[in-house]
Amino acid sequence: MRRVAITGMAGVTALGEDWSTIQQHMARGETAIRAMPDWDRYVGINTRLAAPLPSFTGSDHYPRKKTRTMGAVARMSVYATERALQDAGLLNDPVVRSGRTGIAYGSSFGSPAPVIGFAELMTQGHSRTLNATTYIQLMSHTSAVNIGLFFEITGRIIPTSSACTSGSQAIGYAMEAIRSGKADVMVAGGGEELDVTQAAVFDTLFATSTRNDQPHTSPRPYDRDRDGLVIGEGAATLILEDYDRAVARGARIYAEAVGFATNSDGNHVTQPQASTMEIALRMALEDAGLQPDDIGAVNGHGTATEWGDIAETKATFSVFGGDTPMHSLKSYFGHTLGACGAIEAWLAIEMMRDGVLYPTMNLVNVDSRCAPLDYVMGEPRRHLHNHVMSNNFAFGGINTSLIFRAT
Repeated sequence: MRRVAITGMAGVTALGEDWSTIQQHMARGETAIRAMPDWDRYVGINTRLAAPLPSFTGSDHYPRKKTRTMGAVARMSVYATERALQDAGLLNDPVVRSGRTGIAYGSSFGSPAPVIGFAELMTQGHSRTLNATTYIQLMSHTSAVNIGLFFEITGRIIPTSSACTSGSQAIGYAMEAIRSGKADVMVAGGGEELDVTQAAVFDTLFATSTRNDQPHTSPRPYDRDRDGLVIGEGAATLILEDYDRAVARGARIYAEAVGFATNSDGNHVTQPQASTMEIALRMALEDAGLQPDDIGAVNGHGTATEWGDIAETKATFSVFGGDTPMHSLKSYFGHTLGACGAIEAWLAIEMMRDGVLYPTMNLVNVDSRCAPLDYVMGEPRRHLHNHVMSNNFAFGGINTSLIFRAT
C-alpha cells in the first residue's frame, strides 16, 4: 500500500486566504461571526448570525468562458484549487492532465440561488431565469465538475455530498485512491457558499444561535451556555500525492495522511450516536496503525449543538480518555458545512507544523454533560505533536475521522 503525502494546501475562509493571516486573527481571539441585518426580511428565521466572507475577488481574472458554469461555491473551490496546485508546484505539471490526477471534492449543495428558476417553472408554469448552466451551478457536484473542467483533469472524479462530512470524506477517498494505485495525485477538499436557506435548515431544528445582538459570543462549542450553531462559508483544497513521487521530485511535504475511516449511525437522521462515532475513531487509528496515545491533539467537530457536542465528547473520551487536547475551529469560522472537513484538516496540519493549538472561542464553562476532556480554552497553547486527528459528523449519522502525521 502506497504512502500519501500532502504537498499543497490553500483555502478561502472568512478570516483570510492564507495561514499567516488566519493565524493572526486567531491569536488575537478574533472570529468571523457577524450580524446579518439583510436577513431581517425573512419571516420565521430566528437567527441573524453568520460568518460570511468579507469579500471574494479571487476569480475575477478568470475569463467568462471559464466561469459561466460556476456559482459562488464552484468559484471558491476552483480558486482554492488553483492556489493549492501552485503551492504543490503542480499547477502546470503534465501530471495534472495525464489521467493520473483525480478529484475528490464535496459540498452539501451547489449554489442555492439557481433553484429559483426551477421553482418558478413548477409554480408558475414558466421561468425567466432557466438557462443551459442553471443545473450545473446548483448540482451538488458542481465544485468537482468545475475543477475538472477548469484544469482539464481527466482522472477519476469522486464527488462527495454528505453535508458536514463532505470535505473530510473527499480527503479520505482521495487517500484511498492513491494508496491503491488508482491515482498518483488527487485534488481533495470541500466548499460551501453562504445562503439563508442553509441557516433555515438548522433554524427549523432549533439548532441555530439567536444571540443576534451579541455575535462575538457565538457559537459556543461544548459550553453549558451554548444556544446553537452559526453558518459560515468558504473552501479548502489539499493536494494529495504518492509519497515516493513527491520525494523524487523534491516537493515540500506538509504532512503524511495516514488514517481514514467513515461509517454510519444507521439510526436517526439528526440524533448523533456516540457508539458509532467511537467506532469511526477507532477504525481511523487502526487504519493508521496507531494507538490512542500516539495522537497528540484532536480537532473536534464542535457544532455547539446540545446533543452533537455531548455525543462527540463521549465518543472521544471513550477512545482517548481525558488527557488528549481537543478544540473546535467552528468557533472562529462558523459551521461551513461541506467545507468544514477540508478547512479544519488544512488548519489542523498547519497548527501541528507550528506546534500550537488555538482555543475553542467562547468556551468558558464546559457543559457537565460533556465528557471530561482536555479542552483547549482561553489562550493559545504551545503543544508539540506528531499526529493530529480531525473528526466530522453529519446529518444522516455519517461519521468521519482523518489522521495526519508530521514530517
